[in-house]
Amino acid sequence: MIVEQIYTGCLAQGAYYIESNGEAIVIDPLREVDPYIEKAKRNGAKIKYVLETHFHADFVSGHLDLSKKTGAPIVYGPTANPSFEAHIAKDGEELKVGNLTIKVLHTPGHTMESTCYLLKDEKGKDIGLFSGDTLFIGDVGRPDLAQKVVADLTQDKLAGYLFDSLRNKIMPLADDITVYPAHGAGSACGKNMSKETTDTLGHQKETNYALRANMTKEEFIKEVTTGLVAPPAYFPLNVMLNIQGYESIDKVLERGQHALSPDAFETAANETGALILDTRDPQTFAKGFVPNSINIGIDGSFAPWVGAMIPDIKQEILLVTEEGREEEVITRLARVGYDYTIGYLKDGFTAWQKADKEIDHIISINADELAGIMKKEEVNVLDVRKNSEYLSEHIIDAENTPLDFINDSMAQIDKNKTYYVHCAGGYRSMIFNSILRARGFDKLIDVKGGFKEIKESGKFKVSDYVCPSTLL
Repeated sequence: MIVEQIYTGCLAQGAYYIESNGEAIVIDPLREVDPYIEKAKRNGAKIKYVLETHFHADFVSGHLDLSKKTGAPIVYGPTANPSFEAHIAKDGEELKVGNLTIKVLHTPGHTMESTCYLLKDEKGKDIGLFSGDTLFIGDVGRPDLAQKVVADLTQDKLAGYLFDSLRNKIMPLADDITVYPAHGAGSACGKNMSKETTDTLGHQKETNYALRANMTKEEFIKEVTTGLVAPPAYFPLNVMLNIQGYESIDKVLERGQHALSPDAFETAANETGALILDTRDPQTFAKGFVPNSINIGIDGSFAPWVGAMIPDIKQEILLVTEEGREEEVITRLARVGYDYTIGYLKDGFTAWQKADKEIDHIISINADELAGIMKKEEVNVLDVRKNSEYLSEHIIDAENTPLDFINDSMAQIDKNKTYYVHCAGGYRSMIFNSILRARGFDKLIDVKGGFKEIKESGKFKVSDYVCPSTLL
């Protein structure tokens, strides 16, 4: 028996490969499916089922391509109504995989079709629960996403269903079974997830706030719905792709991997209205970039910030990447539904420089330099971290303009004034600066290293913690 979690850090997402006696299943696969196929082939196994725990919002699943390439049927739980052929399993239905059994547990709440899969060994003993977004380590799935797709649902209704699912389907299970969730810390599908990606159910009953034995339904609904922030705008769009279908990842890669000379790249940018996305390191980007590019570094929280900053998943995109990483970037864009990459700058930004094309840059200074400037004059400091981060600690008199709400933040900024912009570590501030520079804000100066270096320098007056309740 093989039970393997295939965890993707940038999405905080766990897919699962389970194999027994020459048969395998894949649960919640990523968009690029060849690695699952190759794994089964190496082991001499046949993929028998593709199981989906629900219609995902934060990424586009690989169920369609995996099913098409292997012939394995796609399985959803009760009430799912996809636009493609799938097996809609009944609550309590059992699927055989080699010597193992998978029992379907319908657990509505995060979404109405949400389903967990209970793994039983060859003796019939419960050994693992693939809990999707119903139960996380330290948290449960947020109940406000499905209401974006189904109008008559409310988050309170969904939270009530989730309470019943947890109490009636999951908490009665044995304490020693292993919980395998679909996400970990960093995902926007929950609010309090642990960095651990598996745990025993027994330990979760002891430590997970949402599984308290003496909790009433009313208390549960209040606790689960309190503190939810707005989900990324691309979530409902990804849900519809997962329900209705999408292009094969092979076609997406083929379209995106058009190597363009600097002249061809410039022509494409001018004639198509494509967004120029530069995925290099923020400080490398600052030193020189194609005018009107926006920077979202591939080595940070790339997919979530792409989803937050680019509202239209059908937006055509031209790429500037580190050489050799073009396919990786196109793939990671496709994971969250951005399928319309139409080409990339061949030989990277170096080729643009050699072609003597126009170059833009963003001034970037360190914390010590900012401290020196502040000793001589009054300055405007923009803190683009989340409001909760700002409330915890911030530079005295800094203005909070969260990247999450960049359009609102932009309205607070005077184009004629100079601003010094920082985030926590330098990743988000460059996203902010690049987007605003492309919109004509040319007096923004980046503070590299962010609040981490600001605090470590010891040269700034920093606020004490402010409890949000005192601001009401």
